Amino acid sequence: MSNLAFTLIIFSAVMHAIWNMLVKRSRHKTVFIWWMFVIASILFTASLPLFPEEFRLPGSHTLLMIAIGSVSFVLYHLLNGRAYHTGDLSVIYPLSQTSMVWVPIWGMAILGERLSLRGVTGILLVILGTFSVQMQRLSLVELARPFRDLKSTSVRAALLAGFIYSVGSIAEKTGVRHYPPLYFTYFLTLTMLLLMTLNLSRTKYRSAIAEEWRVNWRPILCSGPVVMASFLTFRYGLNLARVGYAVPVRQVSIMVGVLIGILFLQESYGRTRLLSATIIVAGAVLIRFG
Repeated sequence: MSNLAFTLIIFSAVMHAIWNMLVKRSRHKTVFIWWMFVIASILFTASLPLFPEEFRLPGSHTLLMIAIGSVSFVLYHLLNGRAYHTGDLSVIYPLSQTSMVWVPIWGMAILGERLSLRGVTGILLVILGTFSVQMQRLSLVELARPFRDLKSTSVRAALLAGFIYSVGSIAEKTGVRHYPPLYFTYFLTLTMLLLMTLNLSRTKYRSAIAEEWRVNWRPILCSGPVVMASFLTFRYGLNLARVGYAVPVRQVSIMVGVLIGILFLQESYGRTRLLSATIIVAGAVLIRFG
């Protein structure tokens, strides 16, 4: 993986963790995510003339990848919002990033990618860190906790979100191979916003839309640029790297999410979760040199 690709993906990881913190602190999480995409779409549209890349309409294959990616990522956001209602950021966020387990498999099976031994070792370390971050302390008894927690609605929602995200990652990797990442991301964002708008058109959300803006308009305005930066930098990095490496490297955002949960949201079991985050970073370094 090149230095540029690695830097873009790490920056995207930090932005990704920040907007997840903003979602966690919101009142109506599904509505907050919709507002976040409204702001990001407005900002994205206004900034398009500033980019030098020539615009061209997407072909049928690109449109298919946009459709698959947008449906996958909207479901990911809905499931994440549900998980954050009762779960800690420092636990739910790592679980929702378990796409790293699936993406290398899809990359090898569908895209014909090959992973080096060092890269595979790095991925395994990332997976180990994600598993141990659910533990309250380092002990043999705690090894069973992640499996016991499968009874929790928030845990199941987060794990399903990670699986669905992996499907979207393969779709976007395929899409940016033959279409500029900038415009792929733009159409992906607009399609996601359209799907979210259809979901929020139901009666139960109508009062929540105005209420969320009234209570959280400052975080909403901050979240738009953050999610736009996260989207763009990751997709440019994805275009420069193997998807089986790019997605696990982005999981460095887990360490950022854990630190935010401990330092700013006062979540417990900080020592174990920090150790787990360190394992994840070690895995990312191996992937970088894989």
